[in-house]
Amino acid sequence: MPHLVLEFSNGLDESHDMPALCQALFDTLAKHTTFPQPANLKIRASAATYSVIGTDPQSFVHATLRLLPGRDDDTKSQLTSAVLSTLQSHLPQVGSLTVETVELHGASYAKRVL
Repeated sequence: MPHLVLEFSNGLDESHDMPALCQALFDTLAKHTTFPQPANLKIRASAATYSVIGTDPQSFVHATLRLLPGRDDDTKSQLTSAVLSTLQSHLPQVGSLTVETVELHGASYAKRVL
C-alpha cells in the first residue's frame, strides 16, 4: 500500500510510453514524506477497452490513489496534485486527466508479500 491505478483510453499506450509514465509516477510518490518505504508503492495501468467521454480529443487517463487511513486532507490534496502534475507533464495532449484519492477501510485490507 499505497496503490496507484491508472485507467486510460484504448490505444493511448501506442502513442505514449506508459511504462515510463508509471516509473515517473512512482518517482513522484516516492519523494513524498508520507511514504517512508517506497518499496510499498504499487503503480499499475490498463487500457479501458471501451469508453465514451465528453471531451475532444476522445482520450483520457484516470488515476485512483488508494491509501490506508491516517492521512489528513492536506496530505491527500498534495498527493493528488503531484500525480496530476506528473500526468500533465507526460500527457499534454490527452483530453481528460483526472485523479482521485480513495481511503480504504483498513480492517478489510489484507496483504501477503514474499
